[in-house]
Amino acid sequence: MFDNIIIGGGHNGLTCAAYLAKAGQSTLVLEARDSLGGLASKNEFHEGFYASPAQSITHFHDGIIRELNLRTFGFDYPKSFLSTTALDLNQSHVILDKNRLLGVSDKDDSNYKKYHHMMMKFASALKPFWFKSMPSLSSRALSDMSTFAQLGIKLKMLGKKDMGEFLRVASLPVRDLMDEYFENDLLKTLLSWDGLIGSKMAPRSPNATILNLLYRMSSNSEGFHQLPTGGLSRLIQSLELAAIHYGVEVKRNSFVENIIVEQDEFGNRVGGVKLRDGTTIQSKRVISSADPKTTFLELLGAEFLEIGFTNRISRLRNEGYVGKLNLALRECPKFLGVNDLRTRMIIAADLDAIEFAFDEAKYGSWSKNLVMELLIPSLFSNDLCPKDNHVISINFMYVPLNSKEGWSARERNRLYLTLVKILEHYSPTITENIIGYELLTPVDIEERYNLRGGHWHHIEFSMDQMLMMRPTYESAQYATPISNLFLCGSGSHPAGGLSGGPGHNAAKLILKES
Repeated sequence: MFDNIIIGGGHNGLTCAAYLAKAGQSTLVLEARDSLGGLASKNEFHEGFYASPAQSITHFHDGIIRELNLRTFGFDYPKSFLSTTALDLNQSHVILDKNRLLGVSDKDDSNYKKYHHMMMKFASALKPFWFKSMPSLSSRALSDMSTFAQLGIKLKMLGKKDMGEFLRVASLPVRDLMDEYFENDLLKTLLSWDGLIGSKMAPRSPNATILNLLYRMSSNSEGFHQLPTGGLSRLIQSLELAAIHYGVEVKRNSFVENIIVEQDEFGNRVGGVKLRDGTTIQSKRVISSADPKTTFLELLGAEFLEIGFTNRISRLRNEGYVGKLNLALRECPKFLGVNDLRTRMIIAADLDAIEFAFDEAKYGSWSKNLVMELLIPSLFSNDLCPKDNHVISINFMYVPLNSKEGWSARERNRLYLTLVKILEHYSPTITENIIGYELLTPVDIEERYNLRGGHWHHIEFSMDQMLMMRPTYESAQYATPISNLFLCGSGSHPAGGLSGGPGHNAAKLILKES
């Protein structure tokens, strides 16, 4: 019998496992696929060419790197951050890195400094709470009351004027905030992008887009993107090596069919898991890094849950709106007016272009003017393709999970040709450079990564699905209504992205209660 079984070998599952094993608890990680890392796993999409759905990191926590000694196992950040370039058809690109802003007026440059100062001030007030358990709304425990008090104190310390501004800004659609500060349309797009990517939200959506930005900016990177030395897969490799070093047993190709529920005098509790091949494995605890709907409605079963809780889980919004296009290229691509290709590029003319693309997706279709971000990861890592060849990794929005046209081979090809046509405006020779490709719709992401709804963040990151409400108020502290069943995936606080926060927080809670 194991002390812990962790369902899913993504970065949160591995993080949680490493902490538990380091503390002396026997821990087994069960991964359904043959590769670890979830959306950060490296997969071959064309012979000799590799990519992952995730492209970069904005907020993997330094505390995790230090406490798990990940640098010992090969993980390290470069000293510089990725710049972001918003592409312009007339080559009047806007470029932002951590130290400078190029391609805008003096007025916008000055206002950016004011905007960034304000946002960092607000992010710093929230920073201590991202990597700790949120208090229960019904708890009277001293620790929970203390967390509420600390949050209040942090906001109070902003001062009356800034606290009022925080409350105003946090509830604004991102479009309104950008229009307040800036004139340049590409700058507005660039600064809004990270609050929108991966979500079912648009610039005019009145639903926590600003808080999403603040969440990313509360990291040590201040929201700027990074790639580990050696590429994104290095994070997963280091987490696996660390976990094994501390005593974790990892089993790939081990699909969990269901969580075993037993009864004692106190009610239902978990007793282990059953695999698809019929194997049963006993454990004192089961910790799921799967999305909440999969965990409760498929692996556990509604029959073990109170109907109100089941209904709240069923109503969680988790429809993915982001697709993935990976291109295998003969040579390094050329983009008009871009001198340094070691940058993250965004294609969206303005916030209206994003809004219009979103509008079509809302009604089950997709726009011929899709918006996207792209990166050439082979410029940062030499193990993704043969020498002199290259890989472009593209995230594009918005494509619905449930397309009214269906995702037939014909419809997928139409989508691919649409995306390539858009790229040709900025890289005229791109088509003749392509030797292979992979196109993933939200349906494909759902099926390949066992991710219900195909949503990057497991569930939408919005006001009613964040902090002490993520995924619901009954399970927002990683524990669940079923004794000894815990959550550690992106559907828990502090949410998605490659932060390691849910895995870290869940492990700390379990160790505290052990």
